Amino acid sequence: MNPKANQTKARLPLFCKIVFAVTALSAALYVGFMNSTAFADFFNRTVSPVGRFLMAKLTSWIPFSTAEMMVILLPVALISLIVLGYRRFCDSWRRMWIYVAALFSAICIVLNLFVWNFAAGYYGKTLDEKLGLERTPVSADELYQTAEILASHLRELEGEIIFLTGGASMMPYSYSEMNDLLLTAYQKACEKYDFIDDFSSRIKPVMLSEPMSYTHITGVYSFFTGEANLNVNFPDYTLPYTAAHELAHQRGIAREDEANFVAFLVCMESDDAYIRYSAYLNVYEYVISALYSANRELYKQNYQTLPRTIVAERQAYAVFFEKYRENVAASISQATNNAYLQSQGATAGTKSYNMVVDLAVAYYRSDFSTTP
Repeated sequence: MNPKANQTKARLPLFCKIVFAVTALSAALYVGFMNSTAFADFFNRTVSPVGRFLMAKLTSWIPFSTAEMMVILLPVALISLIVLGYRRFCDSWRRMWIYVAALFSAICIVLNLFVWNFAAGYYGKTLDEKLGLERTPVSADELYQTAEILASHLRELEGEIIFLTGGASMMPYSYSEMNDLLLTAYQKACEKYDFIDDFSSRIKPVMLSEPMSYTHITGVYSFFTGEANLNVNFPDYTLPYTAAHELAHQRGIAREDEANFVAFLVCMESDDAYIRYSAYLNVYEYVISALYSANRELYKQNYQTLPRTIVAERQAYAVFFEKYRENVAASISQATNNAYLQSQGATAGTKSYNMVVDLAVAYYRSDFSTTP
């Protein structure tokens, strides 16, 4: 058979052409998000929820994290694709470029899922606008008063929490039961806040949570599979709040500080003491860290009144985290996440997680006393 005849017969598959056409549309949509807050909000509340819901439902029946499995198998897949391309598609330049284009279309599918299901959330109205909060630069006194309020809630909950010998608290139920409690809290929260998607889903515990801890990643929402993934190697008190954070992403809350605060608001709707304890302590840690930087004396005044059990909890966490504190994986993960967040308009990068402090202060400002 004439080799030239084979070359003329080789065509880019119709599926790839459709993917590239959708990708062009996605690029136009993304530019629209960046230039119109109203359009981004409209898309995030009407079109994207459908995709997020479908992706979550398609993978919810799978007992393990599909995203994690894809990452694990990625090196094998890449080697297989290279070998396949070399053996079957490198007999001519035309066939090789068609094969490369077909592979690129797979990347485009992931990009399309991002744009259609998640990207609009980065460019819509900010959470403080949706909640009617006045988000302004905070003073040391405001940080102190916010820390005082959070600490008072922790003192109220202390007697309902089980603390182990080493100082860490114990979550009194399974991950599945925690998931059910959080979904109940989300249902209540959705009645108050109409910008949160209301549907049932499940948190996926990461099988390789121990290795994942070296990256300092406590959880991740994988938009390309619709899954909220949880690193279950971290201490119990971090798990409900982190899970609520990833579920917030799954429901269209894209910005990290906003996902942090929505997680807090949702946990406050729970009847379960440990769910609320997790949220109060995690947000308290953000606030007290900011207060430490702003005013050491006010920091000491607040921290000295904290129950010994809570202090022991934080000390137990410090002991746990020391093993993972400094390593190459953490540096790479931090740099990658920082670049991604900045590319989506979060100029503060990974520091945007800490910006939940501004929201917490704005939320509690009306409860402040006139004197510190």
